[in-house]
Amino acid sequence: MQQNKGGEPKLFKVFGRFSSALLLGALTLHAGAFEDYKKAQNDSFKKYKDERDAEFNNYLKEQWKAYKEFAGESLYEKPKPKVIPQTSYVAPPSLGPKIIIELKATPQPIVEQKPVVNVKPVIVEKPLIVTPPSVVVAPVAPIVAAPIVKAPTKDINFLFYGSPLSFATPFGLKQARFFPNTQEGIASFFDKAASSEYQNLVSDIQATKKALNLNDWGVYLLVNDLSSKLFSSVDDANLFSWFLFNKLGYAVKVGLANNHVVLLSYSQKTIYSTPNYNLDNKKFYALSYYNKGGVGALYTYNKDYPGSLKPLDLGIETLPNLALAKNSKTLKYTHLGKEVKVAFNYNQNIIDFMATYPQADYDTYFDAPVENESYVQIATALKKYIDGKSASDAMNFVLSFVQHAFLYQTDQQQFGREKPMFAEETLFYGASDCEDRAALYGYLMKKLFGANIVGVKYSDHMATAIHVPLAGDAVKVGDERFVVADPTYINATIGQAMPQYKSVIPETFIKVEPK
Repeated sequence: MQQNKGGEPKLFKVFGRFSSALLLGALTLHAGAFEDYKKAQNDSFKKYKDERDAEFNNYLKEQWKAYKEFAGESLYEKPKPKVIPQTSYVAPPSLGPKIIIELKATPQPIVEQKPVVNVKPVIVEKPLIVTPPSVVVAPVAPIVAAPIVKAPTKDINFLFYGSPLSFATPFGLKQARFFPNTQEGIASFFDKAASSEYQNLVSDIQATKKALNLNDWGVYLLVNDLSSKLFSSVDDANLFSWFLFNKLGYAVKVGLANNHVVLLSYSQKTIYSTPNYNLDNKKFYALSYYNKGGVGALYTYNKDYPGSLKPLDLGIETLPNLALAKNSKTLKYTHLGKEVKVAFNYNQNIIDFMATYPQADYDTYFDAPVENESYVQIATALKKYIDGKSASDAMNFVLSFVQHAFLYQTDQQQFGREKPMFAEETLFYGASDCEDRAALYGYLMKKLFGANIVGVKYSDHMATAIHVPLAGDAVKVGDERFVVADPTYINATIGQAMPQYKSVIPETFIKVEPK
């Protein structure tokens, strides 16, 4: 065998070099595989930013069940009358102290549509107070445009009821798709969405909610608008809305019907004319099918996303701070031979926002505020006709205002469907029916006079009743007597019920107490 200078066999040296290279290669491969393993482990650990998502995604892959659809309930058992009765006006006796409306300055600015009228009740049961009370109306706080939520570098831009909004598409979200069109596709979409950089978007939605003072319905509209801008497919948009609502803490689910995604929102109060499903003794509503007929049987899951239990509350405690689209209106009618004029401003964006509402529980309409500027202008206009009148005459004048300032039309005649109105909407629209006028009269009574008032609901009609010591038709609410005041019964005064309801026991009462 040939040897090298050191006497080492060449074959051994070659073998030695080969062995060294082989060992080095093996070590290199082993190190690379280990790094890949560690990276895979880290990626698996970091895949979901929220520790709840891994368990929930596994749950989504379990067997779903079929759930029966429940048809949406109707607000009225019978159609409301298309023509309302009138009576001859008979001046009632003047009772109670005289009313003087005084405009007084308030040291603090009005914030977030808080109540602006401090009212001392003008009527008590026994005896009637003879000291003239004061109705204090704060100075007009102008309707101001909402703060603009800006982000110049963000790629999703749209108007939300006049307010320009901007958001950024979360990194990695564009891979999320509802595919295949099965339960597996829903779990796949959730997996991609939960793996994306969605946290900043959720924070931006929460900041926008605060900046625009949005209630739950406002958040519902905002999230759905945003999702529809991100995804052209309705199914994908519904899935992303579902994902965001869960991250925002709302109890929302999705189901499958005819291979399409149905978004379901939990509400503790009834939402009328809306298909719903009973999941674990909770009603979940398919709001996108409101007033559009049924969905049919639905395949879905029962478990809530961990920690997301908040029901959708349609109540409006304070109005949203939407951009200003200011318009004006003047209501005119004749009262005892004299023209009455009530002029006020309103924000069209608020009207448009309210127009999106499904048929909610009546408390929602009776408790909602009117824009501060609008109310103060209306109160100032009514002052000219109320000042110096007795308490009963002042309340009857406001009743006459609601009876005569608007045309009567049922919702079917005006909108082709049942649509209860907020007091703000009743002031805006040229026509209204019974529950619309009841909500407006109830609002004015509690704001102007601090009166306790109830909505009186019959099978095909709604009136109001006031807790005052006056004679006439009355209803019993608990142990208390409320005197009927019907804002739909033309020329009627407090204590006069429509003849067909005098002996009818109401279905329910909507209690509206002064705030």
